[in-house]
Amino acid sequence: MDSNKRPDNMKRINTPELAAAFIDEQVAAVRAQVGSKKVLLALSGGVDSSVVAALLIKAIGKQLVCVHVNHGLMRKGESEDVVEVFRNQLDANLVYIDATDRFLDKLEGVFDPETKRKIIGGEFVRVFEEEARKLEGISFLAQGTIYPDILESDGVKAHHNVGGLPDDIQFEGLVEPIKLLYKDEVRVVGKALGLPAAMVDRQPFPGPGLGVRCTGAITRDRLHALRESDAILREEFNKAGLTDKVWQFFTVVPDFRSTGVREGKRVFDWPVIIRAVNTVDAMSATVPELDWAVLKKITDRILAEVPGVCRVLYDLSPKAPATIEWE
Repeated sequence: MDSNKRPDNMKRINTPELAAAFIDEQVAAVRAQVGSKKVLLALSGGVDSSVVAALLIKAIGKQLVCVHVNHGLMRKGESEDVVEVFRNQLDANLVYIDATDRFLDKLEGVFDPETKRKIIGGEFVRVFEEEARKLEGISFLAQGTIYPDILESDGVKAHHNVGGLPDDIQFEGLVEPIKLLYKDEVRVVGKALGLPAAMVDRQPFPGPGLGVRCTGAITRDRLHALRESDAILREEFNKAGLTDKVWQFFTVVPDFRSTGVREGKRVFDWPVIIRAVNTVDAMSATVPELDWAVLKKITDRILAEVPGVCRVLYDLSPKAPATIEWE
């Protein structure tokens, strides 16, 4: 039987009991596949790689080597959360790489969105490659492949973070314990493994991270404004009970300035754009009608707490004609 095909009689994993049974099954399968050898995983902090990491830690412990690359384009506190959960709570064998300066230096002066994406993806592969070469005795590469990935690629998928590693870095095989699961099932398994809800229920986040929300050429001060405004938005949505009601929400800081007034003097500062959407399949999206008091509270906080910002706007554009992301 094709190991990349979900069996017709496979039950949907939608209860803690079914998740526990799946975990036991995969722990046994991983141990049988890997034996006493080591496994390497690129741990982004996203749902899929986090669930794979937690499952493999349960199965093989320190035989798993996780590499987390902080490219400086993560949301506020995300890399710190990865270290706290996996190194401090789960006692993972975690290699943390702060490559912020390396990425931002490469991106300096780059305006084109696709060029930015290629630089970020390519540089990630190079950083991961360098770390892989430093490690000894790695036999397997783990990936957070899930079933929709297989359906969309006819059974062939390289992890979006590490696809493109050079030919001289060889592995005996791939370890893909959640490759027959849908995203909602992955979340159920993650909760059964004890991962924090904030990590398991993490919103979709683009591979280039904040790099495509800091539109145009990325600057460190504008990236800081983006990260801080996004954190305020997420905090206030959580307080208002909107986190589970809105599919995705974030801020954008565009590469232009607007006139404003601060302490009685004219200034030229950035606008912050709030983007919030609801969707079923991400092919189309609608914009929720948020309570005015919530929007006003978010606006007041961003203008008071985020340096270099003089306007806050709410993007009312549906998909289509707009897309969910700005770049």
